[in-house]
Amino acid sequence: MNTPTQHPYDQLTPDRALDAVESAGFLSDARIMALNSYENRVYQVGIEEGEPLIAKFYRPERWSKDQIQEEHQFTLDLKAMELPVVAPMADEKGNTLHEFAGFLFALFPRQGGHAPELDNLDNLLTLGRTLGRMHKLGSAIDFQHRPAISLQRYGIDNVEYLLENDFIPAALLEAYQTLTRDLLHRLELMTQQHTWQSIRVHGDCHSGNILWRNEAPHFVDFDDTCMAPAIQDLWMLLSGDRQEQTLQMAEILEGYTEFMDFSPSELNLVEYFRTLRLINYSGWLAKRWDDPAFPMAFTWFNTERYWAEHILELREQLAALDEPPLSVFGQV
Repeated sequence: MNTPTQHPYDQLTPDRALDAVESAGFLSDARIMALNSYENRVYQVGIEEGEPLIAKFYRPERWSKDQIQEEHQFTLDLKAMELPVVAPMADEKGNTLHEFAGFLFALFPRQGGHAPELDNLDNLLTLGRTLGRMHKLGSAIDFQHRPAISLQRYGIDNVEYLLENDFIPAALLEAYQTLTRDLLHRLELMTQQHTWQSIRVHGDCHSGNILWRNEAPHFVDFDDTCMAPAIQDLWMLLSGDRQEQTLQMAEILEGYTEFMDFSPSELNLVEYFRTLRLINYSGWLAKRWDDPAFPMAFTWFNTERYWAEHILELREQLAALDEPPLSVFGQV
């Protein structure tokens, strides 16, 4: 059993990570470099007489084996359709998920590239086309083990966790309680007013999970793949003011609808899912605060200034929920 000062990842030393990679049949050259990942632990590992590999060690007790294997199968199916996704490597028996010293891990080919320029409309058109093809396959069947993005999971559960574990400074507690109560009520009304079709989506489709190379996107890190409406993968590509976002969404959907139908009513959900993401982000940081990597990397979290700014951001979101949706098709 771990002591209060220990975390499961404390056992994942560089030597143990190298041993895990070699247990999957690769001979390392002992070079290992930690990559920028906090939810999981991800390393670039040098391979004797070969290209370096990416080794991803899943956070213990976050996903079940069935849930991880569903993630893997989805990306493998996308790759089989010649879509630009970085899928896990399979061994001679076809296994993509491995276990070593109590850790579940997978190996991936290294993919170079940089974040896409999302203010470039041609790039957005290409991203729309790619996501349209991805969602076409994603709509074919449902996940059986992976969860959906929901008000309960992303909103209510996180607010309750933050309040029950005393993360909100006393001076801001009443403001946070009142505001989140109003926000959750408003989101609940929206769930009653709007219906949507949930499909298999990337789930965390921000620019950091898209590598641009040779004028094309390459989608990585399907760790949060889930059941959600198509708009979940589209709204995170937007930036700027309302006029800019309208132009951007129009370009995305022009490419998207070449391959996949899109319900204009989902444009009503942009601020809904943006609000859930904001609430979930604070909850995620709080739930990971016992991981030593988090206080070191997110030094500003759990300060009064952070919570004051977060409350202001949520107030702005409450107002945004009452604004009309982006009118890309002339009507929604």
